[in-house]
This record gives sequence, C-alpha cells and structure tokens, in this order.
Amino acid sequence: MTLGESLSRQRLVRMVRALAADPIGASRALPGELRQRHGSVKYADGEMDRAWFEHLHELLGAPWPCAEIEALPNLLAEINDLLTAEGLATGRHTYGWYSDAEVSLCSAVWCTTLHRRPENVIETGVAHGVTSRVILEAMRRNDRGQLWSIDLPHPLEPQLHAQTGVAVPEDRRDRWTYLEGSSRQRLGSLVAELGQVGLFVHDSLHTAQNTLFEMEQVASAMLPGGVMLVDDIKSHNGFGAFARRHRDYETLVCESEDKIGVFGIAVKSGR
Repeated sequence: MTLGESLSRQRLVRMVRALAADPIGASRALPGELRQRHGSVKYADGEMDRAWFEHLHELLGAPWPCAEIEALPNLLAEINDLLTAEGLATGRHTYGWYSDAEVSLCSAVWCTTLHRRPENVIETGVAHGVTSRVILEAMRRNDRGQLWSIDLPHPLEPQLHAQTGVAVPEDRRDRWTYLEGSSRQRLGSLVAELGQVGLFVHDSLHTAQNTLFEMEQVASAMLPGGVMLVDDIKSHNGFGAFARRHRDYETLVCESEDKIGVFGIAVKSGR
C-alpha cells in the first residue's frame, strides 16, 4: 500500500467515525471537506514564480538578499521541539488530515510581518498554531501589531481541538486574540471592527467559495501595500478569480519547498 492509499484509508475511517458520532454535524461538513480534497488546478511552469521569494521582497520594498530570514530556521526548530515534547508530530497530515504550514509559507509570513510591520493581522485556520507563532514572534521583534485568528474546530475530529494553537506558549499570547467559529460567522464583523488590515493569511477551508469570501471580506479593509497570503490554491480556482477581479493587486503563484503545495501572494498596489 502506498502512502497516498494509506492516507486515503485513514481519512475514510475518520469520516465513518465522525458520521457515527455526529451525523448532522459531519454531514454538514463533508461537502466542503470533499471539495477541497478532490479539486485540482494545474499551474503551468510559466505561471509558477520560481523566484517568488525575491519578488515578494521587491513588492514589499525590502532589501534582497534578506538577512531577516536567517533567524527563521531556529524558530521553526524551537516550534518542532515544542510539538515533539507534547507528543505531537509536525509537518503534513499531522492535524487530522490537515497540515501545519511548511517552510515556504512560513518564510513568506515571517518576512512579510517583519518588513511590512502591520498593525492588524488576521488569519483563518490555526491547527497547531505554527503560522500564528511565526507571526507573533515577528511582531515581538517589531514591538508592534496584533493578531486575530479565526478558527473552526476540526469538523470531523473534535478531539483535535485540544491541540489547537499548542505551538504558541503562554508567554507569546499577549498580542494574540483567538476567535472560535467559522469565517462566515466571525470575519465580517472583525474586519468592520478593525477598519484596516495590513496582512491576511488564509489557511482555513480550501474551496473556491470560502477562499473568495474571505479574500473579498478582507479586501474591503486592506491597506495600500497590504498583503494576502493564501495557502493551498491548487485545490480550486478562487485565488485566480480574485486576481482577475482585483487588478489593483500584484499576485505571485508559489510552489512549496517540498513540491506538494501551492500558495498565492496578493499585494495591494500603493504604499
């Protein structure tokens, strides 16, 4: 049995268990879960920006090569050690069948937060909190900013909720507000309350409908020069649809370091 076949079998078993434990809740969650698992967008070589990290720094108006990135490996190693000490695995498919952010997305998050120095940051989707921790550590270095994280507990494995955000220790939570619920419930009112957003990270349900909804909500308050980092855009065409609608955003399509995932970057024109 291949690794892919083994993961598919594990997912099927989890779905059956979830349906047995909570037929109504699981039935509501399954359509979206299946769409994000079985959708696929093929990006041609010309659409992938192989020098995306350098080009991101150009869009940020930041120096290249970037000296700030040298501190990230030690932070990621510290996060890995923390999760290991909690008896948790790290990497892909370690939060149910979801994954924590890998090194490429973490690099984009780290440098964007350090160079753009955003006052208000919103993320959707937390899992173990790897992205949250990276943002908060960058804010700590900046001595500036507040992070709001909207997260809906795993719809098919509620027991995983106890692991949510464990990568963020108590002494790193002073700039962090965790909002439990879906982005449909929470995001619009949060954006309206904040009024301005400098950085948005999408890592929740990866369907075109949900991704477009979140990006459009945040776009209404995105500052000139603000950045959206959108994970897992190869399972749907939502990111491309947003880029076509909003010509005032410069976009990059980026392949993850492990060649498994694809994420998008959208930077609003102006400073």
